[in-house]
Amino acid sequence: MAAIASLPFAAGVRHVSSSERRSTVPVSSSVGSSNSAKIVCGVKCNRISSRLVVRCVAAQSDVPPTVSETKYNFLKAYKKPIPSIYNTVLQELLVQQHLMRYKRTYQYDPVFALGFVTVYEQLMEGYPSNEDKDQIFRSYINALNEDPDQYRANAKKLEEWARTQNGSSLVEFSTKEGEVEGLLKDISERAGGKGNFSYSRFFAVGLFRLLELANAPEPSVLEKLCTALNINKRSVDRDLDVYRNLLTKLVQAKELLKEYVDREKKKREERVESQSQKANETITKCTGDIHLTML
Repeated sequence: MAAIASLPFAAGVRHVSSSERRSTVPVSSSVGSSNSAKIVCGVKCNRISSRLVVRCVAAQSDVPPTVSETKYNFLKAYKKPIPSIYNTVLQELLVQQHLMRYKRTYQYDPVFALGFVTVYEQLMEGYPSNEDKDQIFRSYINALNEDPDQYRANAKKLEEWARTQNGSSLVEFSTKEGEVEGLLKDISERAGGKGNFSYSRFFAVGLFRLLELANAPEPSVLEKLCTALNINKRSVDRDLDVYRNLLTKLVQAKELLKEYVDREKKKREERVESQSQKANETITKCTGDIHLTML
């Protein structure tokens, strides 16, 4: 909260002595808010044109939640069990994103959102229920005190825009007018030192997704785009390698899971068939015994 330089009171207050006028009285007051702000006011009683002047300095303590609190909020919002092949990676991503989210220089931007949505969709591909997949997404983003609808909407907007671009037009956003071009210009300015910007792996994946949709996979295009956005290309290359390795491991893990599920399904079918065969044999035997008895 900004300091209040001077707050004049209306005329009509009682006259005070000279000793009172020279005194400074500390006043402490708590203001109810989500951040539990605390205001400490020094009231200096000076007689200026029959008015009192109160000078207040506010000190606000804005302590971010812990990783444990963020994870708890996610688990509280989504109570269903999540298969371990998905949940293990999901929990790791949540911890990483918590640390990004509460960095002092963090500021949400659409490319970051596109990167996260891309990673999430790759991770959750093949999830048994689309409805549950969406609920998990919403619970995850809400646990970080952000807006899941904003993530989805911004990712969709960037994807639609990128599909209409090519390698040249993509890197020339600074010379054009438009909503997405304006967003990219803002990122470029902030990354260049004119505001808060915190680079992350999700941002790198967002850039990769833009190039992919614009059908511009050439390394030279990525280099020009990084230059235009004031982003270190070496960091992007490194993080894209991590992303590709993650995708490879996910594909392998899902293949193993599919093989396991298919194998268990086959075993169940064989057990059911065997039990059915035994039941038929038992029925046949009983029927034969009944027939002999009747004879």
